[in-house]
Amino acid sequence: MRSDNIKKGINRTSHRSLLRACGLNDEDMEKPFIGIANSYTDIVPGHIHLKDLVQDVKEVIRSEGGVPFEFNTMAVCDGIAMNHEGMYFSLPSREIIANTVESMAMAHQFDALICMPTCDKVVPGMLMAAARLDIPTIFITGGPMMPGKFHGEVVDFINVTEAVGATQSGKMSEEDLYELERCACPGAGSCAGLFTANTMACLTETLGMSLPGCATAHAVSDKKVDIARKSAKAIFGLIEKDIKPSDVMTQESFENAIVVDLALGGSTNTTLHIPAIAHEVGGLDVNIDLFDKLSHEVPYICSIRPGGNNRMIDVDNAGGIPAVMKNLESLLHTDCVTCTSKTVEENLTEVTDIDYDVIHTIDSPVRTEGGI
Repeated sequence: MRSDNIKKGINRTSHRSLLRACGLNDEDMEKPFIGIANSYTDIVPGHIHLKDLVQDVKEVIRSEGGVPFEFNTMAVCDGIAMNHEGMYFSLPSREIIANTVESMAMAHQFDALICMPTCDKVVPGMLMAAARLDIPTIFITGGPMMPGKFHGEVVDFINVTEAVGATQSGKMSEEDLYELERCACPGAGSCAGLFTANTMACLTETLGMSLPGCATAHAVSDKKVDIARKSAKAIFGLIEKDIKPSDVMTQESFENAIVVDLALGGSTNTTLHIPAIAHEVGGLDVNIDLFDKLSHEVPYICSIRPGGNNRMIDVDNAGGIPAVMKNLESLLHTDCVTCTSKTVEENLTEVTDIDYDVIHTIDSPVRTEGGI
């Protein structure tokens, strides 16, 4: 095991002494050390629930015969950082996150890694770190926020930003704006539409770095807890079979991710993040030209806020990213290995129930060409 570098032999006696200070015993020294990169923070809605979710992950790791070591990374909420000098710090935080995860995993020689990000720069930052480290890794993205209700209508974060303009132009009262402010973002999770956070979660799942269904499983749902527990169990399969990010994040899987991105009409920020992640893998040809090439080949099949009318909860109820990929199967590289230890093709055999009113077929798309 990689962790033997800090726990085996007489020359590691002092290391073991420090590990015992953390509560480890002789039996623990024989188990795999699993690092958990948790981006929990009190000020980011997409991350406030991760403090509790990680407890389920740790419980499964212990029951499966591993030792969990949780550590934290920073997280910036782009919505809160927006429209003032704080936004200058958002994109650079991606590199800080990547460096933090890499540093912790290298310094402490973890055998495997579980990454728990949610928001805009945190997901790509952790994916970049996973590519650098190239040890068995699985992602548990935190999940979308539930939409709110305002005067009987379903609303989300984008409704609030639009309502500010409506109020300033006299089309909405300040009283209604205040009421909307209080109900549009009802709790934990990344903003309820297909903004950068949820787009990156969808692409993480498409790449094969998180379990099927993870991206759209909502932050406050039992489904998210179930997927978190299954992910903690799945890391042991990746360790046993020595499946690493370099086996999962290939040229073909990045092309799959871009296909899904275009089909969903995802965030334009993916043109920053996807090439950056591919660069860390090395030896791949993933750039803006690839996005452009595929945009002429991939139809737009799922219309999601802010570009459409559906929200992430609708996509989840319609079958989630597995259903999207099933409808795009003829356009995908289905022999790619995923964190399930199975291929995309094998994963898609389990997809049976799709709501075609939300997730269209490629023969009956929303539009004939994809776009972001």
